[in-house]
Amino acid sequence: MHSARAKARGGAVGTTTSRWEARVNGHGSQLNGSARHNGSAQLNGSAYLNGSAYLNGSAQHNGSAQHNGSAQHNGSAQHNGSAGRSLWDAQFLPPPLVLEDRARALKVQARLSGLVLCGQALVRVGETFSRELERGLCGLPSSLQMENTYVPELPDGTEEGVFLALDLGGTNFRVLLLQLAAGQLVREHVRQYHISDALRMGPGEDLFGFLADCVQDFLRGEGMEEQELSLGFTFSFPMRQHSISSGELLTWTKSFCCGGMAGCDVAALLQRCLLARGLRVQVQVLLNDTTGTLVAGAHRDPDVGIGVIMGTGSNGCYVERAERVQHWEAAQRRARDVVVDVEWGAFGDNGCLNFLRTDYDVEVDERSLLTASFTFEKYIGGKYLGELLGVVLGALAREGLFPAAPSPGALTTAHLSMFEEENCAGAWRDTAAALGAACGAACGAAGGAAGGAAGGAAGGVHVTRADALVAQHVARVISNRAAQLVSVCVAWLLRRMARERVAVAVDGSVYKRHPRIQHLMNKYVALLAPDHPFTLLGTEDGSGKGSALTAAIAARVAARHLP
Repeated sequence: MHSARAKARGGAVGTTTSRWEARVNGHGSQLNGSARHNGSAQLNGSAYLNGSAYLNGSAQHNGSAQHNGSAQHNGSAQHNGSAGRSLWDAQFLPPPLVLEDRARALKVQARLSGLVLCGQALVRVGETFSRELERGLCGLPSSLQMENTYVPELPDGTEEGVFLALDLGGTNFRVLLLQLAAGQLVREHVRQYHISDALRMGPGEDLFGFLADCVQDFLRGEGMEEQELSLGFTFSFPMRQHSISSGELLTWTKSFCCGGMAGCDVAALLQRCLLARGLRVQVQVLLNDTTGTLVAGAHRDPDVGIGVIMGTGSNGCYVERAERVQHWEAAQRRARDVVVDVEWGAFGDNGCLNFLRTDYDVEVDERSLLTASFTFEKYIGGKYLGELLGVVLGALAREGLFPAAPSPGALTTAHLSMFEEENCAGAWRDTAAALGAACGAACGAAGGAAGGAAGGAAGGVHVTRADALVAQHVARVISNRAAQLVSVCVAWLLRRMARERVAVAVDGSVYKRHPRIQHLMNKYVALLAPDHPFTLLGTEDGSGKGSALTAAIAARVAARHLP
């Protein structure tokens, strides 16, 4: 299921080359691109990797690395038997940890083995995802909500008019005014408002009253307070949709926990608050940021059929054939397709992914506000990756493999991305400084756990180059798993859609700011769905522009069905 760890040669870490190397049986012979694994070569006398070795992150095996296309491996999608399967499997593995102290490197890798997923483990995740998806679409118990968004089509270049968009998904709330002409955005005004802790934790009526106050303030500033307008409301929390313009909050996430919202139609509540202020604004569309990202991406590329958020949280949606969707409360009007919101953050909440779960994941879950829920999101979401990094380093510290445990919450996903960026550049000093600060309160002026060039001693903890490289390796393993798991979902959606080409619209801070995620997703999706060409399309502001575009689509569809 999980592959074992492989071991290292001396030299710098963090580089990715086409000349992959692996020391075999503890000796210095290097394979340098040859495929001589002989079934199950033992690496440094310590671990077997299902017949393969860590390949230094390289996707170039036997001269073939075609991402976004047909990804040929050993000349055949069938992997040419067990040797081919082993080589294919190995392409999912991160590179080994390289330290002068090889014994320490091996011990660290042994402790991280549960976080390292080979290709066959990912196939099992994909098959589980497919089963849960089918059950969700059929209305059977599933950890995938598979919510019908009632969005029946995507932008086609005929969108016209002036629309408001509201974006609620974090501590900052945005109001946008967008004007569309012949499908093109010709005018855009945006204003941002801060949502206080009291509003995020208080009564829901107070929060939605504040949102309506912000809309009124915005329209007054634009001189449009008396104008009749359609509004798209991006509400980035799990909900049960009843139509394209109505939906019931299922649970608050992130830092929100407003009371009195059980069974509440959030669009209707916003509409009441707007009317109470005398505003002539109609809530035309209710959607989340994932659907908005898909719609905004389709505005740029008509081949977009999947939307992905990889930020603080993670989710996906895709265009499904309407006949496959069982949940229809509003009139279907003979729709051919409909956007389905997967809500994959909760994938595994029913235990179907327990085979992936490590003790580190259990600890992250126990530290979270919403325990035993959002299982998948805790593997891949920016809210949790930094916490996981700290938990793993803390465990290594308890075993004498790292100088001190970071203080809870001291390491964030921004740190993880920075460690990765330094690793890519072959640097380590900023990593050491950040670790010194994060571990500072834990152990006075204690020395590093292993030798190496001296690093920072911020906060009283001495962090060596070797310590920094260990932390960078942990960050890379965590990042690699996150990219793999998102890629599994995308790959299985591509397989399901079976189109000639699909563009995948992606937004979110992790996708945009992490130095490796985009490359890894391209690589892993191609490996997992080799016969399904795709493009990853970075998409901006799906929660704003996507909302207005969806309101325009809803207006177009409604006009088409007028008597």
